Amino acid sequence: MSSTHEVIIIGSGPAGLTAALYTGRANLNPIVFEGPEPGGQLTTTTDVENFPGYPEGVMGPQLMEDLRAQARRFGADCRWGMVTEADFSVRPFRLVVDEEQTFFAHSIIVATGASAKWMGLPNEQRLRGKGVTACATCDGAFFRNQHVIVIGGGDTAMEEATYLTRFASKVTVVHRRGEFRASKVMQQRVLQHPKIEVAWNSVVDDVLGDQVVEGVRLKNVETGATTVLADVTGVFLAIGHKPNTDLFKGVLDMDENGYLITEGKSSRTNIEGVFACGDVQDHVYRQAVTAAGSGCMAAIDAERWLESQS
Repeated sequence: MSSTHEVIIIGSGPAGLTAALYTGRANLNPIVFEGPEPGGQLTTTTDVENFPGYPEGVMGPQLMEDLRAQARRFGADCRWGMVTEADFSVRPFRLVVDEEQTFFAHSIIVATGASAKWMGLPNEQRLRGKGVTACATCDGAFFRNQHVIVIGGGDTAMEEATYLTRFASKVTVVHRRGEFRASKVMQQRVLQHPKIEVAWNSVVDDVLGDQVVEGVRLKNVETGATTVLADVTGVFLAIGHKPNTDLFKGVLDMDENGYLITEGKSSRTNIEGVFACGDVQDHVYRQAVTAAGSGCMAAIDAERWLESQS
């Protein structure tokens, strides 16, 4: 039988690695399973200018490597591997990694994050981080005095479009229907803003560009006619995020969109000894710094809970 660890962390974004740093400093010898995207969503971004401690900014992959090195300094064991099965019915909890290795832990920190929903276009993924992004707050400042598009029709799309007007010279909202599904207040802000135009009944047919985004081709869903916006340099997707919680369905409490529910201002889930942090339970802020902060919370919650069990 495998040995039982004090804490295992599932996920290696800012939340997971900060949790690893704190549990490592608490001498809990955490194991971190990094999942299918080690380092999380930041590894697909370029410049990160809004993470504290980097006055000149930092590349996303470098930031995550710095966090990983800091966690390892205090004893975190960061491993490649994806948790494919989780049994929280009895303690110690049992995890299966890559469908073959079994691990046991007295406590679990879930930091599996959330993934942006994409359109499914080949060039969208090729130019991801090179003009195609799913976070206006993260990347909007890189598009000063440029023409960008926002794809979506809900409140998030309205918020992102309005936010981007602080930087962009023009924002075109691309929506596949003839009316938005966003709240009336949010719609009015967009429709009345002088910098925003709307491409109704339209979808992005292709993202153009070699090394960076150099335009988009729109298709009218009613007529089939296509239009090229050749001056667009930024494509912001606002069609939603999907929390990576499939593994925990029917076990951990979730809201209607699949985000894990935590108790009050803590990181506690409905199962004692299992904690959640980062984008897997945060559908409001979704920033690296807030994820890191919640990773700290989860580590402290786990440490105190383990102490209470001894």
